[in-house]
Amino acid sequence: WAISRNRYWGTPLNIWECEGCGHLESIGSRAELAERSGNPDDAKVELHRPYIDAVTFTCPDCGKTMKRVPEVIDCWFDSGAMPFAQHHYPFENQELFKQQFPAQFISEAVDQTRGWFHSLMAESTLLFNKAPYENVIVLGHVQDENGQKMSKSKGNAVDPFDALATYGADAIRWYFYINSAPWLPNRFHGKAVQEGQRKFLGTLWNTYAFFVLYANIDGFDASKYTLEYDKLPVMDKWLLSKLNSLITEVDTDLENYKIPETARALDDFVDQMSNWYVRRSRERFWAKGMEQDKINAYMTLYTALVTVAKLAAPMIPFMTEDIYRNLVCANDPSAPESVHLCDFPVANPAYVDKQLEEDMEEVLKIVVMGRAARNTANIKNRQPIGTMFVKAEKALSDFYQEIIEEELNVKEVKFTDDVREFTTYTFKPQLKTVGPKYGKQLGGIKEYLANVDGNEAMDKLNAGENLVFDVNGTEVSLSLDDVLVEMSQKEGYMSEADNTVTVVLDCNLSEELVEEGFAAEIISKIQTMRKDSGFEVMDHIKVGIAGNDKLAAIAAKNEKAIADKVLADSIDKDAVYANSKEWNVNGEKVTISVEKQ
Repeated sequence: WAISRNRYWGTPLNIWECEGCGHLESIGSRAELAERSGNPDDAKVELHRPYIDAVTFTCPDCGKTMKRVPEVIDCWFDSGAMPFAQHHYPFENQELFKQQFPAQFISEAVDQTRGWFHSLMAESTLLFNKAPYENVIVLGHVQDENGQKMSKSKGNAVDPFDALATYGADAIRWYFYINSAPWLPNRFHGKAVQEGQRKFLGTLWNTYAFFVLYANIDGFDASKYTLEYDKLPVMDKWLLSKLNSLITEVDTDLENYKIPETARALDDFVDQMSNWYVRRSRERFWAKGMEQDKINAYMTLYTALVTVAKLAAPMIPFMTEDIYRNLVCANDPSAPESVHLCDFPVANPAYVDKQLEEDMEEVLKIVVMGRAARNTANIKNRQPIGTMFVKAEKALSDFYQEIIEEELNVKEVKFTDDVREFTTYTFKPQLKTVGPKYGKQLGGIKEYLANVDGNEAMDKLNAGENLVFDVNGTEVSLSLDDVLVEMSQKEGYMSEADNTVTVVLDCNLSEELVEEGFAAEIISKIQTMRKDSGFEVMDHIKVGIAGNDKLAAIAAKNEKAIADKVLADSIDKDAVYANSKEWNVNGEKVTISVEKQ
């Protein structure tokens, strides 16, 4: 039989066979069985071996005895009957069955394609002419870090309980969510889990810890305040807009079973919340008293942390529970006692400002590219730069320009429509496309591209025109897809670009800028010495600068700016105080000393 197995345990095949003529009959119920056997007790017979095998009846064809065949039904047939068999349908629970059938989704590993997925589909189609499930989430198998199947014989199997003890359940869950689509194989190894642990879980926890630290210092209780949107500054409105856009994105992605997309959206938001919002808002939390601006910062970050805890709860249930219970339950006895008992967040459209999000996204892009240009030019962040030129699709307002200037330590950001004064372009043929068309002319093409006016050629290509020229009597026509483009900068300038934004740093440092850079380095060294000396945050000190007349003169010239930053009552040339250290400050050796007043 196609659906039978030669085993003892299982659902008995309901076929009776005549031992004389081989006549076969399928019995459909206990009542029918009792009728055929003539024994009323058979209407209550236990439908498993050995009890069912004791029921026999007379063959209608030859008069001999009919006995049940020895086989049982394949267990996959049982699994396929699950949707209706669990409710004893159609004999009872008809309304309950109709409410639950078909299932909204089913999830198993990829090998169930020929197993449970198939048996459910086959039986449902035969009985109801419809699929038993609306969505299927197929899970790929877990492999070792080299992509090999895990097995004890190979010695590459990972004990899940050892992994849980080492990395924690949240970190392992998060790795599987964000690593790839569920149906693809996953290479499991500790470094990958730890990367997610550091990048997402660690960042979320550190942001939460930052909030708790200062909330405890200030005795801040969120239940005593409300989020007053109209009083919020731009940074707060930006974070709330991103948060409510995130709610919609996560809800939509989960509704459509987009698991990695959900995880990446959460990951991106937490990164920007920590590395942009908190970093730019730190001084608001450090401010004295409890002014409205400080309340705004607390309430905005509190709202974001609690909402993210609710959004991420299905994925990282343990960390989000800790965050929620400490931030919410500790101050509000009426709140649900668990994040998993809360309603899923609903976006507030009034808080969503897409223009604000787009403008801040451009700020972030410019800042990232500016940092990259600084790194390439090997100019430290503490060294001020005079000017940065930006070519973008639109100029940003003064508010955003000031953010860029602060982030990149640039005196002035200038938006311009043309950066060709500082940059040019060089071209090489794209061999994959040019070779098949102009193989014999390749040498002449390279020569032409090496000598072409880079800016003029780029203008043509960006306008959708081709570069048309002659090589040994053959007309050559190259589109943007036919060339490899590199942007280069003129001496004294450093640029970075993508398809929409170009930034150019003026790396020519005036004497005043260099001096300001030295002053910033001196401040950094003194702050390090304050920390190493165990001084309290509000301790006033005196500073000595010895062994370098140049740096002593710069320190004297910038004494007020340095003193204000490091709480120094005096900065004294050639003095050596209790805690001293020799430093290399931008190539200049100097002894700096500090002492508490």
